[in-house]
Amino acid sequence: MNGSMNADMPPATSPAIPPAVSPASVVETAVQGAVQKIQGRREQLREQTDRKIMRATLEIVISKGVAAVTIEEVARRSGVAKTTIYRRYRNADDLLHRIQLQVAGLPDFGDLQPSRSGLQTMLERIQSCFDSEIGLKAVGVVLSTDNDSLKTIADQMVSPAEQRFAAFIERGVTSEIFRHGLDVKFLFSTILGSMLTSKALRKDSDSDIPWSERMTALIWPFMAA
Repeated sequence: MNGSMNADMPPATSPAIPPAVSPASVVETAVQGAVQKIQGRREQLREQTDRKIMRATLEIVISKGVAAVTIEEVARRSGVAKTTIYRRYRNADDLLHRIQLQVAGLPDFGDLQPSRSGLQTMLERIQSCFDSEIGLKAVGVVLSTDNDSLKTIADQMVSPAEQRFAAFIERGVTSEIFRHGLDVKFLFSTILGSMLTSKALRKDSDSDIPWSERMTALIWPFMAA
C-alpha cells in the first residue's frame, strides 16, 4: 500500500532560490539613484535662479525703465552672482531678448461649468495666477511697452490664458448658456484691463466685494444667452 501511495505522489521539489544579486549591480543602482537626485536638485536650483533673474529684471523695468536693466543691477536685486548671470546671457540686451517667464501654473478652466459661478471662479483664477507670477503691475507694464522682448514675456502668460478663456466661452455657447457672437478677444482684453486697473486704483480695503464678483455682475448680463 505504501508503495502504491508513493507512486501516486508527485516528486518533491526544492524551493526556488532567488538569483544572486552581485555587489556590483547593487552599487550601480545606488549610484544611478544618487545621480538622478543630484540632477533633480540642480534643475530645481536652476529654475529658482532663472525665476530670481526674471523677477529682478521686471522690477527694474517697472521702477526705472528698460534702459536701466544691466547685469550688475540684476545681480544686485536678485542676489544672483554676476558670473552666474553671464553664464546664461551675454549682456543685458541678450537677457531681455531671451528671458523666459517661468510660470508655475497657468489658470485651468477645464473643470468649470459655464455658469455664473463658474465665470466668477474663472476670474478669481486669472487674477490669482497673474498676481502670483509676476505681479499685476508688472503685467500692465509689459503689456503697454513697445519693447518686443517684454511683449514676448507677456505673451508667454497672456496667450495661454486667453486660449483657455476662449475654450470656456465656447463650451458655454455650445451648451446655450452663453449667447452666440461674443467677441472673445475683446471680452478677455476688457477683463484683463479691469483687473489691472482695479489693482492700480483701488485698495483691498476700499470694498468688501471682491473684484471677481463685481466683474461677474457687470459682464454676466451681456454674456448670458
